[in-house]
Amino acid sequence: MTVEAIIFDKDGTLFDFQRSWGAVMAELLESSVATDRLDAAAFALGFDFERARFLPGSVAVAGTSNEMAHALAPYMHGNGQEALRVIDAMSNRTPMVPVVDLASCLGGLRQEYVLGLVTNDSEARSRSQLEAAGIADCFAFIAGSDTGYGSKPAPDPLLAFAKATSIAPERTLMVGDSQVDLLAAKAAGMRPIAVLTGVAEAEELACDAEVVLSDIGQLADWIAA
Repeated sequence: MTVEAIIFDKDGTLFDFQRSWGAVMAELLESSVATDRLDAAAFALGFDFERARFLPGSVAVAGTSNEMAHALAPYMHGNGQEALRVIDAMSNRTPMVPVVDLASCLGGLRQEYVLGLVTNDSEARSRSQLEAAGIADCFAFIAGSDTGYGSKPAPDPLLAFAKATSIAPERTLMVGDSQVDLLAAKAAGMRPIAVLTGVAEAEELACDAEVVLSDIGQLADWIAA
């Protein structure tokens, strides 16, 4: 089947998840949670505090900010809204680490395919990060969890891309680093492609992916082959 479009996840797909978020999450926990509750809070988030690394299955990997706040709030002073404020403040100041030269990689793909971005992060923050990386104009469609189409693993935001671009789902790749991305792709009738720049291991992703690539830099050659 001919490929006409590619939808990308953001964190763990365009930006290296551990290198972007690990140290900042350790800082957030240390500044927001009492010392005697650090281990419990880290466990609730699926985070190895000592190594400053997220663990497979962490709510932070594919969850929304609200889901992260719900997990963190019991270990903080304050309620879920305060936890959400702290998480949003952390997200807004985090320097994102690209997995490859994104301008070159996406610029090349854009010549051949219609590109979209579907993330469980907020739309405004995602647009800001894409603009900072100089790649916002590569995407014909951008949707966050608050855009109005829902969030992955539901297929709705992916189907919204198909409707907006008039490109059939079966001619579209969904590229992501988590099972949530792959399940959304399958539910939407799109081809699920996995990359290893997030937290999940290859064995976990291979069950639901058409192929598991090291990073999006391998995508053009894989499509051509």
